[in-house]
Amino acid sequence: MPRSRHVTSCAFFALSVGLAWPAAAQIGATPPPSPRPSGPVEELTGPDIVVTGSLIRGTPEDAAIPVDVISSEELSKQGTPSAVDLLKNLPTSSGVIGDANQFDSRSQGNEGVASVNLRGLGPQRTLVLLNGKRLVPIGGGIPIVDINLIPSGAIGRVEVLKDGAAATYGSDAIAGVVNFITRTDQKGFLASGDYRYIRGSTGDYTANLSFGHNGGALHFLASVGYQHRSELRTTDRDFTIQPYANNPQGGYTGGGNPGNFGFAGSANFVRDLGCEALGGFRSQAGSTTDRCFNNYGQFGNLVEPEDRIQAYVETSIQLTDTLKFSASALYGNSSTRITTSPTYLPTLPPSVNAASGGAGLFVIPTYAPALRDYCSLYGAASGCITAGGVPLAPAIAFPVLFRPALLGGNPLFRGRNGDDRGSAYSKRVSDEMRFTADLSYDVTPDLNLTGSFTYSEYYRESEGTDTFGDLLQNALAGFGGANCAYATPQSRAGLSSAQLAALAGTNGCTFFNPFSTAVAANGVSGTANPNYAGTRNPAGYNLTPGAGLINDLATFDNFFRTTNTRYDTRLLVGDLVLSGKTGLRLPGGDLSFAVGTQYRKNDYSVLYNNDSNIAVNPCPGSPLNPAATCTQQTGALGFLGTNANLKTSNDIKAVFAELQLPVFDRLNVQLAARYEDYGGRVGSTFNPQGRIRLQVTDWLALRGGAGTTFRGPPAQQLSGNLTALQIIGTSFRAVDINGNPNLSPEKATTYSAGLLLHSGGFSASLDYYRYKLKGPIEGEPIQGMVTALFGASGTANCGNPTFAALQARFTFTGSGCGIANVQRLRTQNINSANVTTSGLDLQAAYRFGLGAANLEFGGNGTYVIEYKTRDITVEGVVVQPAFDGVGLLNYQTTAYPIPQIKGTAYVQGAVGGHSLRVQYNYIDGYTDQRGAAIFGANTGALAGASVTAGKTIKPFTTFDATYRLVLRGTGSAITLSALNIFDKAPPFARLDQNYDPFTASPLGFTAKVGISQKF
Repeated sequence: MPRSRHVTSCAFFALSVGLAWPAAAQIGATPPPSPRPSGPVEELTGPDIVVTGSLIRGTPEDAAIPVDVISSEELSKQGTPSAVDLLKNLPTSSGVIGDANQFDSRSQGNEGVASVNLRGLGPQRTLVLLNGKRLVPIGGGIPIVDINLIPSGAIGRVEVLKDGAAATYGSDAIAGVVNFITRTDQKGFLASGDYRYIRGSTGDYTANLSFGHNGGALHFLASVGYQHRSELRTTDRDFTIQPYANNPQGGYTGGGNPGNFGFAGSANFVRDLGCEALGGFRSQAGSTTDRCFNNYGQFGNLVEPEDRIQAYVETSIQLTDTLKFSASALYGNSSTRITTSPTYLPTLPPSVNAASGGAGLFVIPTYAPALRDYCSLYGAASGCITAGGVPLAPAIAFPVLFRPALLGGNPLFRGRNGDDRGSAYSKRVSDEMRFTADLSYDVTPDLNLTGSFTYSEYYRESEGTDTFGDLLQNALAGFGGANCAYATPQSRAGLSSAQLAALAGTNGCTFFNPFSTAVAANGVSGTANPNYAGTRNPAGYNLTPGAGLINDLATFDNFFRTTNTRYDTRLLVGDLVLSGKTGLRLPGGDLSFAVGTQYRKNDYSVLYNNDSNIAVNPCPGSPLNPAATCTQQTGALGFLGTNANLKTSNDIKAVFAELQLPVFDRLNVQLAARYEDYGGRVGSTFNPQGRIRLQVTDWLALRGGAGTTFRGPPAQQLSGNLTALQIIGTSFRAVDINGNPNLSPEKATTYSAGLLLHSGGFSASLDYYRYKLKGPIEGEPIQGMVTALFGASGTANCGNPTFAALQARFTFTGSGCGIANVQRLRTQNINSANVTTSGLDLQAAYRFGLGAANLEFGGNGTYVIEYKTRDITVEGVVVQPAFDGVGLLNYQTTAYPIPQIKGTAYVQGAVGGHSLRVQYNYIDGYTDQRGAAIFGANTGALAGASVTAGKTIKPFTTFDATYRLVLRGTGSAITLSALNIFDKAPPFARLDQNYDPFTASPLGFTAKVGISQKF
């Protein structure tokens, strides 16, 4: 952790002590008034209450604003779900980042992070607040707020505003607002913890300790929490590794290890003949290719191991009768990793700076001991061109049809952290700090002036693993290793082929064996390789590691690199708000208002280590020759791409106003407007909004509203680069998503209308919403670009002049244009096509007494009517025709998965200290929208066959039950939960892990026990 992180952590500790000191002095003072109630959907009223969506104190929750309130008590009756579980079950949220999902560009790099995605419009369009104040977003591809680092042990309720709210809060509140609000009524200590049993895992557990004090002029709350999430491997669930015939996209690749090799001077191109012995499989006879197919999915995780701590402290002190000071401090730390394929495809071919490089291929020369042994072992069937058993032609490997390691695992990682598979893994570490200070002055009993300051920072360190192609090629030619005297092109200058052959493997130089003969056993199954050179002991060859047949760690470590990226985002917010009553009365009551100004400063920086810094390694040949040149600066890494350091900031100034007009006793109107100035090219925006509530009868009310909202382009999408791993054809390829300095702001108009019913113990609400989003900032649709160029045939528009610019976005192997030959795809962020979405939110509950028991039936759900996107054009070609994404997977499009119906229904009862809740969770089925290129096409490994399974993704339905016992008079509570009681597996989807991580859960049945104690 850099020095600044330590300084900030020390500052947090000092502030915590400073805030805690007056609390200790005030214990035993006069207790505050009784705390106000909280619940799942309740009216919260009072002079000091600020409901999410309004800046005016005392605004009731059942006003014109469509806000759902979820109390901590309600969450405890549900077994205190984790942030990810809560968000995935939230009907208004679709496409949740939180579970391991390394194969979708929107989740890559976000391991350990959880997000809210209201309306499925993207998590970057949901504003997340803590006590009504902004939290800084993370760095990386999508600027989202990390819900995991919010102090769960201090939260009293969560408020979800289901409408655009830029007029009140400014940029980012397009889809709505989620406001986490800490407890204000705690007295004394509260300790809690829970353990969750998960089959195949060591389980998840949490612990929280908090202390609250309310007395006289002082309020104080401090909380510290720890959460652990245990690793769950893909091999721990039956559904994640499917036969190739079921799902060719289920973690399979035709470019693995064992790989596929050809020979110079011959059209013969065959798989490594050790394929089957190591657990791969060959194309069926009669198929279009003869390749070795490997499964990389078995080396990944469904759940990554995560450890998090959160520390939070807040205090408010009534300095005088009219002056109040409040402050808070938050620190969170998250540590996790990505567990992935042992190595990635080396998609960048070696340059002329590498030995035997420059032909667009990887080359194993005829003198390499590994090639000679391989040809001798397999003979003519191998495709080798030999004379007297000696190869006459070198072996060649296409960059997308082999990799340094796969089925045998990565020798550098095997056995580390208890992983015997040899999976590669890279750390993800996050630190978040946040400080707030408010000074509130009651100008009059009805008028308040508050000045607020918020500073937050999110630091994230992210690693990756990749290959330097030129160093790999050197090792194939016998010039590998960190101490090779002939590694550089200058050291080999003027040497003949015979001289190079004589020097290879000498003077500190070593060989790398790319064939299956170098692999001792399958890393997952442990099955021994009968043709492993170390067992077989071929005559005439030195079996010393590095000598050509058995690979040594030093050689591997020299070309296999660890990248490091450090993101730092900072947010400074200053507010000045005057609010209260105007002194004017309308027939329905006092006219209230709020006016204010805000200043925000956003800072963003990203730093790359030398391996991934394009300024240090601009070309494939840079690691061997610092003066190397290249037509296009691609960097030296074979797959993940190379990027430039970036540091940027912007200042935003805003003025805003709000009015509450109680026109009549039964008619309330809320008007708000905000002007924000971003400066420079982005410019300014004016966003008005109006809401209305009419109490028609004692049991029926109507509400509605309309407004506009705005979101400026984030710094990380204006410049820089992100490399994603995406399926093109039947294998993963590198996709570069480049920043675009020409991005314009995105804008939206939102509408809502609803009715509220309340009669006796029955309450319900039904709301209609509609969003019209103009120019959303998104990455270009990958699947659309692929389909437009290649079609179902795989070469449909190759060479077509109309598609020439689109074709130029792809980099191909020497075989030329074709979906099977794609090495890399270049995309960028764009102002994408307009989106219109609408739907209905329903919420209902019926509460009644039965003897000594209290019973409740209820439910809530969302029905999406439409999610329409217009045509998207790239390089003059329509790559994504207009479509309605409702009920679709929307894989590799500009939309997230959008199930049409999502909801929960429950029944719960309480008697004495006992409560029981049974809940039914429903996520509607949806369709994989991909066409003949995926469904109905020859898959490459099957002879003329097609795979159509998985087109329809079935509904995901689960039942949960939670029993809670409160031991009255002791302060103790025990909670027992059975989640997904019937052990329902997630619905099958034609994705890498055979399910949709954005929507469903891979855990199956779990059991949870929780204990809390007040003292």
